[in-house]
Amino acid sequence: MAYVPDTIFALATAPGKAGVAVVRVSGSLAQNAGKTLFGDLPEPRMASLRLLKDREGRRLDQALVLFFKEKSSFTGEDVLELHLHGSVAVVNAVLRELSDMDGLRLAEAGEFTRRALENGCLDLSQVEGLADLIDAETEAQRRQALRVLSGDLGNLAGQWRENLIRAAALIEVTIDFADEEVPVDVSPEVNDLLTGVQAQLSKEIEGVETAERIRTGFEVAILGAPNVGKSTLLNALAGREAAITSEFAGTTRDVIEVRMELNGLPVTLLDTAGLRETEDHVEGIGIERAKERAANADLRVFLIESGEKPDFEPFSGDIVRAAKADTLEDVPDAVSGKTGQGVNELVRDITEVLSSKAARSGIATRERHRRAMLGAQDSLTSARAVVALGPDSYEIAAEEIRTAIRALDSIVGRVDVENLLDEIFSSFCIGK
Repeated sequence: MAYVPDTIFALATAPGKAGVAVVRVSGSLAQNAGKTLFGDLPEPRMASLRLLKDREGRRLDQALVLFFKEKSSFTGEDVLELHLHGSVAVVNAVLRELSDMDGLRLAEAGEFTRRALENGCLDLSQVEGLADLIDAETEAQRRQALRVLSGDLGNLAGQWRENLIRAAALIEVTIDFADEEVPVDVSPEVNDLLTGVQAQLSKEIEGVETAERIRTGFEVAILGAPNVGKSTLLNALAGREAAITSEFAGTTRDVIEVRMELNGLPVTLLDTAGLRETEDHVEGIGIERAKERAANADLRVFLIESGEKPDFEPFSGDIVRAAKADTLEDVPDAVSGKTGQGVNELVRDITEVLSSKAARSGIATRERHRRAMLGAQDSLTSARAVVALGPDSYEIAAEEIRTAIRALDSIVGRVDVENLLDEIFSSFCIGK
């Protein structure tokens, strides 16, 4: 007997009072659930107003209902959606009624999306894109997540796969006719195919780190000596008192983080401990943390008092500003968090640097994708080297190409991803 998955249900919108609340039901008993609640189902994909009643015939709510047939729904199963009035009491009453129906149970976290994956409606990269879209807080995050959810990464991996299958097929034909004279040397076409895929892989691998930053946030560290105005500048940039300021050196002992958005990019500003020699053990720990976080940040802003030099050499692209502009006269590139002088120009420069970095992002967005592409890259390098040895080594080359294909297949979830699924779906809410 074929296994029939449970029919699941859940609130698909955020809990609490709202104008509308959506309850979703997915599975083979979704039609029965609808008929029990309100009678005849509407035509598939056609919204209709229905009066929902409990088993005793008492009114539950008047709702807009939608029905999607299997293979034409998000999960690939029959799906019923109930658009209720967003009252906590109404939602709870409908959920109780569904839970009392035979064969229905409350969905687990991410179970609707997991069924979409299992039924071939989404690939694994699209599932990750959906998770990123749900978590998106900035415009850049939204755009990037939509690209992945729309299948751009899966399509790219599919193109690579087709080219590699073609290359493997050419080699295997040569192997099959090893005892006969093959009129055409396949190595030029094979090398062209492998080189083309490798070039695209290299481009995507380079863009993963930036894409991850768009997803998780760029870090900008503010550095300088004690009492140079770092915390005051952070507060000015944040528009609130995020850091304690005082005239005493060493006030900031730990790294203070402020999250904000610049030109659609997620940015975390880091206010670090003042860099100086100190006998204070706790302050010394703060200074070491400051140096470590600064070294790993995407951008550093150095605040330097007149006549001083940075405590360590700025990296290429870092920003250096004269501190306490309110006390200076005609000093270019000066900034003051106290008066706001030069703050807008600093924000502009930070935005330009980070936007330039963001422009280099690829479609692949996660470390998992990067590892898979690196694995494929290594296998293709080996395959090209073996092809150069001649037909006697083609069998080894074909296996290297197949290894590369398997690595790329893991991006979209065709192979070797079972251990990832629980971790991925645990980040989803119950109704998704």
